[in-house]
Amino acid sequence: MTTQSQAFDEKYLLLDQQELQSRIKARRRELGDALCILGHHYQRDEIVQVSDFVGDSLALSRQAAQMKKARWFVFCGVSFMAESADVLSSDDQAVCLPHLQARCTMAEMADAPAVATAIDEIASISGQKVIPIAYVNSTAAVKAVTGSALGACCTSGNAANVVAWALDQRRACGDKAKILMLPDQHLGRNTAVAMGFAPEDCAVYDPALPDGGLSAQQIQRAVFILWKGHCYVHQQFTVADIGRVRSEYPGVKVVVHPECPHEVVQQADAAGSTEQIIKLLAESPKGQRWAVGTESNLVQRMAEKHGRDRVLLLSSKPAICRQMYLTGLPHLAWVLDNLAAGRVVNRITVEPDVARQARVALDRMISIKPSAAVTTRASGEASATAGPS
Repeated sequence: MTTQSQAFDEKYLLLDQQELQSRIKARRRELGDALCILGHHYQRDEIVQVSDFVGDSLALSRQAAQMKKARWFVFCGVSFMAESADVLSSDDQAVCLPHLQARCTMAEMADAPAVATAIDEIASISGQKVIPIAYVNSTAAVKAVTGSALGACCTSGNAANVVAWALDQRRACGDKAKILMLPDQHLGRNTAVAMGFAPEDCAVYDPALPDGGLSAQQIQRAVFILWKGHCYVHQQFTVADIGRVRSEYPGVKVVVHPECPHEVVQQADAAGSTEQIIKLLAESPKGQRWAVGTESNLVQRMAEKHGRDRVLLLSSKPAICRQMYLTGLPHLAWVLDNLAAGRVVNRITVEPDVARQARVALDRMISIKPSAAVTTRASGEASATAGPS
């Protein structure tokens, strides 16, 4: 990834919110259809309110791919999202990231050389094919390694269907293949268990250790090799949180993101992606209260929409993505002022060779439909509600 940037003008930090909003409104009017502002669900409200489109990372990147009139996409998210938008958009369109330090810590837990090494090590030790599945929350370079190994990307919404695709590939090898899921071990484990596998069918690969810290026997026994990575926001939700809300709010139901630890997902009533959670809350009976285990900005927005007595945050303390929170109106106004002046700042560009291989994995992900429904628990067991593949 390369960036075309210049130093942020800190005078924007001195402007009040009204002035910043006025500038952004004027620049949007001036730039017209050539500009598209993309805002992730986890952004603060002030950014969501001025975004042309709001969604999860995949939905926003797909939106960028479909907008042929736009010249500039300003992606209010984190770097891997801007990379995906650059890969999926055309060469004459530019993607800008308002704050260059907005980088996903989970995505950076896996780097491309380490992933390539892991694929080689697992294949050498097991004597079997390795089918990599890279969560969309990964760098373009990791997506490229995945694409070159004939793997696929996935989202939290279509992970089960991508795994189903990988299992088909595995069966074609006579069940002689390993599925490497990265960089989030929790999404990998929760998806595998929801599809009927046992936690023991998973082994965690630690890239800091020789052979991932796994013995040959552990690798041979496992169906899924899980990268040792996590989202610090979703990892903060605990079984104790679920016990507390059930005690404080009789009748409450709990829905969590599948990036949460396995024991939390097992104790929740449902688990789903950001879009699936939004849909669940919108369609839930009016009297049903939900405790939601995902990023605070989204939960707060859902509480305002559906009622604070119906939607509450699962944890007793905020669950903020600090990297998303770096982007504010000053950074957005600065980028737009520069675009209006003919300067493209903080442009995110993925090198052509990397983009070509990353697109292989991204296109495969896009072709595999997500499930509209969350995963629910039935009779104490995880029950997958996967959509068509």
